[in-house]
Amino acid sequence: MSREVHGLRHAHRRLRLGTRLALGLGALSLVVFAVVGTALTMYMRDYLQQQLAQQLKLVQTVQTKDAFTHGTVRRKPYYGWYTAVYDVSGGSAVLRRPADVPDDTRALTALAEARAHSGTEVSRTADISGEGTYRLRACEVEPGVVLVSAAPLADVEGTVRRLVVVQVVAFALALLALVVFGRKMLRRGLQPLSDMATTAHGIASHDLTESAARLPLRADAPGGGPEVEELRTAFNTMLEHIDASLAVRAEAEQRLRRFVADASHELRTPLMSVRGYADLFQYAAANEPAERDRHLARLRAEAARMGVLLDDLLLLARLDAAEVEAPLRPADADLTELVREAADAFRAGHPDRPLTVGTGPEAVKLRLDPLRIRQVLDNLLTNAAVHTPAGTEVSVMVFREAGTVAVRVSDSGPGIPAADRARVFDRFYRVDKARSRDRGGSGLGLSVARALVEAHGGTLALGGGEGATVFTVRLPVAAPF
Repeated sequence: MSREVHGLRHAHRRLRLGTRLALGLGALSLVVFAVVGTALTMYMRDYLQQQLAQQLKLVQTVQTKDAFTHGTVRRKPYYGWYTAVYDVSGGSAVLRRPADVPDDTRALTALAEARAHSGTEVSRTADISGEGTYRLRACEVEPGVVLVSAAPLADVEGTVRRLVVVQVVAFALALLALVVFGRKMLRRGLQPLSDMATTAHGIASHDLTESAARLPLRADAPGGGPEVEELRTAFNTMLEHIDASLAVRAEAEQRLRRFVADASHELRTPLMSVRGYADLFQYAAANEPAERDRHLARLRAEAARMGVLLDDLLLLARLDAAEVEAPLRPADADLTELVREAADAFRAGHPDRPLTVGTGPEAVKLRLDPLRIRQVLDNLLTNAAVHTPAGTEVSVMVFREAGTVAVRVSDSGPGIPAADRARVFDRFYRVDKARSRDRGGSGLGLSVARALVEAHGGTLALGGGEGATVFTVRLPVAAPF
């Protein structure tokens, strides 16, 4: 038995949702029909029996007068009805003749005796042998005389049976129509879910390993009601989120490939120079001292160049990894003093560019890493010198904003083209692709500056337009460390 139940449950779980809902609706409707049919049948039976009892009472009213006048009932009742008059003065019921009674008069006699011992009319339902079920009623004609009438219940039962048959047929047809049309309506209502399942299968078959993988499918079919609409909206939102994640992943992969290619390219040039000068020493060891010293200087310069590049890459990697020991050494420092030191170093290295410094008379004390913030300022000033012609005015301003301290580095040079502004902070990105590395650097200066500012909890933003370039560093007054 348990195996059969388990098998039915397993088969039920394998049915489609629309079929399961239709069967569940049919089962629920069957229960409702059974309850309604039972209640209606019982009500109809009680109603017909009450009507029969009222009719029996009215008939006995006329028969009582007939029995009082003639001693017995001479007026014949309805076909199939029985009437008997009993003498009950002696304690037992004696049937008067002639009488219209069935062959089996035990039920009628028992009711007459019961009426003799009772002060009111007596009614009951009894089975008469060979006749069927009857409704019996006994009333007093005169003292010591009792009238018993019997009305058949065959018509009532027949009517109830016909009512049951009609109900069964009607309910069966209604149940069949409900299951068939209900299943179609449910299938139509659940069609959006099927569409979403089709969309999910299409996504599952889509190649998500491509670097530019996008999900071309959406569940856009209308209908299904508010609940399905909420599910569709959530489903499409999930797809949008997956799309965005795939786009971010593809962009990250492209940046990684570009980063590896650019890093390899940047390191290859000094390495080839080092190898070339090493070959000169190997094959021209007898060079004069002055030439040898010049070659050694170039070797040291290229090695220093690689060292700076590797230091920048290591710093960016440590900042990206968010190590427990961050590459910062925070201390209380005066930001205005750091700006003045960076300005003095810029004037010494670039005397051909006028520099304006506005720091204000008051010191700006912050919790920061002085060396790293000085590196940020040097990178921004060097960037202004590299990207502008000689004589271009450069300015550095320190000012306070709501909850932050800002340093603005600006120049009146040609500015950065609009097509390049979104990528100026990318690693190894150069606005002028034709500029030499000796003049233009490795393309890591702004990336390092932005990473260091963000490590301090601040922001580095690019402003300005045609004919000007403005970089604004904003540092929080309350340090994050």
